[in-house]
Amino acid sequence: MAEADAVGETTSTKTPAYRRFLANLGPGIVTGAADDDPSGIATYSIAGAQFGTSLLWTAWLTWPLMAAIQMTCARIGMVTGRGLAGALRQRYPRWVLVSAASALFVANTINVAADLAGMADAAEMLTKINSHFFVVLFGVGISWAVIRFRYHQIASILKWLALVLFAYVLVAFRLRPDWGAVLHDAFVPSRPRGEQWGMLVAILGTTISPYLFFWQASQEVEEDRALGRRMLVRRPSLPRLLLPERRLDVAIGTFFSNLVMFFVILSTALTLHRHGMTRPETSREVALALRPLAGNLTGVLYTVGLVGVGLLAIPTLAGSSAYAFAETFGWRRGLDHKLRGARYFYGVIVLSTALGAALDFLDVNPVRALYWSAVVNGLLAPFLLAAILVFACNRRRMRGAPIPWLTRIAVGAATALLFVAAVAMFLV
Repeated sequence: MAEADAVGETTSTKTPAYRRFLANLGPGIVTGAADDDPSGIATYSIAGAQFGTSLLWTAWLTWPLMAAIQMTCARIGMVTGRGLAGALRQRYPRWVLVSAASALFVANTINVAADLAGMADAAEMLTKINSHFFVVLFGVGISWAVIRFRYHQIASILKWLALVLFAYVLVAFRLRPDWGAVLHDAFVPSRPRGEQWGMLVAILGTTISPYLFFWQASQEVEEDRALGRRMLVRRPSLPRLLLPERRLDVAIGTFFSNLVMFFVILSTALTLHRHGMTRPETSREVALALRPLAGNLTGVLYTVGLVGVGLLAIPTLAGSSAYAFAETFGWRRGLDHKLRGARYFYGVIVLSTALGAALDFLDVNPVRALYWSAVVNGLLAPFLLAAILVFACNRRRMRGAPIPWLTRIAVGAATALLFVAAVAMFLV
């Protein structure tokens, strides 16, 4: 084994630095990009349309909080060799985990339904084919791909799909904003009032989402399995070799996610809000409104982006539910298994996607469904974060590598912020 490690180290030193850098970008980039799913894009679009640039400051506020949370989940996966539910099962009774996994499944399935609806509406605008056809096509296609391809193939596809998010950065730059006023609203926070509290919960809910916690930890385990480190005793020195790489991966992924959030809010603030269109009701309405206000190319970029981010996010949503249930009940799990080897695991993925597709045949407003799914996540996240924080601070559970104090403060601040925003939404 020592010889194998030596060969690996020699090979890595011969690899160009930029290739090593790109190779180290994995779970963090995918998780960060998946955060900007159609649910997130719709929420940010509504925020910009309703309140202009007054909530731009939430982008820089949520970045360090999101990074600290995702790094904590990554650390749990790397240290324990288990996904989040599997690790928490060592500390909490099964009924708590079953309740959490069930709530996650319901929220994720609603999110899958809303994401499929947003994608299908976007595809209909591009092709003029009825959106119900695309709901079925995307649902079946995504389920087949997750079952058919192995982890390293899926991870590579998802990593490249993240590039689609640059469409939203291009949209904002094409609008040529007054950067002085934009930077003022971005770095001088204004106190939320009235309906802005509900929007703040929605933004926090779609930025700090429970499904991302489960996905991040499980992908760290998948990465280790792909590299052959299946047993804890075979893992290299955690702080020296793994954590610096993952910190960079998570930092870049979460920064990229919040950068896209910033530009989506900015784009709809400069177009829809400025022209009095403050109540968009569908993805189609947002995209169609952008075309006369900002040009056909801008509307097309927004529409294509919805399809791309949906293809990235739905496997993450359904997959995180499957990991949560499989780890809670001890099922065989993982994207490297074939269908026969992990039937229950893949069954949850197919069931969540199928139910999401079925919900789309009901008369549900997709943008509002996306928005309220984000609000539900904002209400669920603080309770889960509290459990994660307690576990990650336990030196014995974390095998001598608990999270540092700065991370504890950031995760604790995020938990408190989510609780305060949730209460304020109902009282203010």
